[in-house]
Amino acid sequence: MQCSTAFPRAVPPALTVKPRLIRHLLLPILMIVLVLGCGYAGFHLSERVGIRALAENGERQLELNARAVESEINKYTYLPSLLELESNVSRLLLTPTAYRRQRVNDYLEGLNQRSGSLAIYVLDTNGRVLATSNWREADSYLGEDLAFRAYFQEAVQGKPGRFYGIGSTTGEPGYYLAHGLRGNGRVIGVAVVKVRLDALEQRWQRARLEAYVSDENGIIILSSDPARRLKAVRPLDAETKERLARSLQYYWWALEELQPLARTPLSDGIEQVSFATGSIPDQASEPINYLAQTRPLSDTPWHLTLLTPLQDQRRAAISHGMLAAVACALLAFLLIAWNERRKVIATRLAAREALQQANNELERKIAERTADLQASNQRLTAEIGERRQAETTLRQAQDELVQAGKLAVIGQMSTSIAHELNQPLAALRTLSGNTVRFLQRGALDIASSNLHTINELVDRMGKITASLRAFARRSDDGGEARLDQAVDAALMLLHPRLQRTNVRIDRDYAQEPGDVCLAIDQTRLEQILVNLIGNALDAMRDQVDRRLWLTGADTGSHFQLDVRDNGPGIAPDARVHLFEPFFTTKPGEQGLGLGLTLSASLAAAAGGSLTVRHPDSGGTAFVLSLPRVGQAHVSGETRTHD
Repeated sequence: MQCSTAFPRAVPPALTVKPRLIRHLLLPILMIVLVLGCGYAGFHLSERVGIRALAENGERQLELNARAVESEINKYTYLPSLLELESNVSRLLLTPTAYRRQRVNDYLEGLNQRSGSLAIYVLDTNGRVLATSNWREADSYLGEDLAFRAYFQEAVQGKPGRFYGIGSTTGEPGYYLAHGLRGNGRVIGVAVVKVRLDALEQRWQRARLEAYVSDENGIIILSSDPARRLKAVRPLDAETKERLARSLQYYWWALEELQPLARTPLSDGIEQVSFATGSIPDQASEPINYLAQTRPLSDTPWHLTLLTPLQDQRRAAISHGMLAAVACALLAFLLIAWNERRKVIATRLAAREALQQANNELERKIAERTADLQASNQRLTAEIGERRQAETTLRQAQDELVQAGKLAVIGQMSTSIAHELNQPLAALRTLSGNTVRFLQRGALDIASSNLHTINELVDRMGKITASLRAFARRSDDGGEARLDQAVDAALMLLHPRLQRTNVRIDRDYAQEPGDVCLAIDQTRLEQILVNLIGNALDAMRDQVDRRLWLTGADTGSHFQLDVRDNGPGIAPDARVHLFEPFFTTKPGEQGLGLGLTLSASLAAAAGGSLTVRHPDSGGTAFVLSLPRVGQAHVSGETRTHD
């Protein structure tokens, strides 16, 4: 019976390919833009949060260091006014004589040593130094005319004089505190104390803190970085430069401007600046970004600025941005996968519905063939069940064959193992009897030595039986194996034969053996190595000089291990049958001919291979290639076992 089926009209290829091509081209571009946008947003947000945290911490640091600077400045403020209490100073200012000058010089010298200041000196109302603590030095202030100094001009008017500058006599920077000395109701002179503030700079350097203090002229007078000292934090006009040059406040120092490479205001008293490395703009260097926080110092027109490097925060922000980009990419891939999955499910549902409709139509039109189709379906179901049962039986037979191969190897080694166990058993029997007699005689040292030897023999027997037990247990296709452990276990099982045959073993894995982790069960890898090393020992049994090479090489996703001997090699006519079941070149009943077949099957089940090569120098080399952990690829096809 014939039935007609109507198919929908085919859509021209040009109308279906172009929208799909455009969609495939736009989707990666949109994903890249989205990932970059998320990365930039994460970077920007992390940078803002990090800068806010640095600013909060910097505020605390700024407050602490500002208090320290204020304390260092104010601890000498009492000293100039103290000279008003000394009658010799007042007498010298009213009636100067050589005798009174010398007495005041001695007094100022002692006071300067006790207070730890740089210098203390007294000036008359004309600005001439009458007495000083450094009168003994060659560059003494005696007789100097300091009327041009601002601190003298303020103090002679009865105001407290505060001044930072470089001495015109010694060229040494310091902080000057001046006080007008009164007598008979008027100012009769000025007392000046010069103190050193570089202790603050040393403290900042020890704490690895980047900070500086700028005075009322905008000149950096204290800095943890010497390269920034005596530089202007703001542009100086010609009038200001001329005024500072006339006052000799900074001596003849060239007042260059501290010019940052970039400056970005963030809030009141906080900005982001960028300086060249070492603060030397002429040198080509990578710029360093800082968070600059400034606050005024009380009782002075000075300002303290704290510089916090932003390199670590910038690296953290970049890391966060990259994490945001990766998270966005992962989310986008998950959404795409979910959308594709939804499309697949929808397509399957539509196909299932269409198939159901077609099936109903076909059942209606070809009802007479239903019985034949049901019979065919039953036969097909039976065949599928039989095939599955055959695959299960074949799998079980292969596992049994693998276990039989293990037991066959253990049976071949039984004589050697019995010999290995008989020796410690005989020694145990002799040592235990001797220990009893030594204990009866009171020879505890000898008895203790015998017991220690018995303990070592028992450990040795335990290692032998543990190796056999681990080798004999059943295993599966999965798991992970360490190459060094598998080689050691195989050599332990073959230890009796290795002792008898006196074989020299050379190992070269081209890397640390403990780092080689293979995608195969540990026991199965040990079985393969026992078969290959055992075959090599059998091949070299008539050799005088026996050598075995275990050479490893990393080929990327796989690790390749060569097991090579220096035996006579394999005859050319037998080479093509090496991996055939029950084929063996061993005489008599020494082998079943299953070792290489099982080893190749186990390697293939793990996604690897076992091959053989015949070196020109002689001997035989079996090449075992297995996937490394994380590189094993399981195909969607069903594995078949021959």
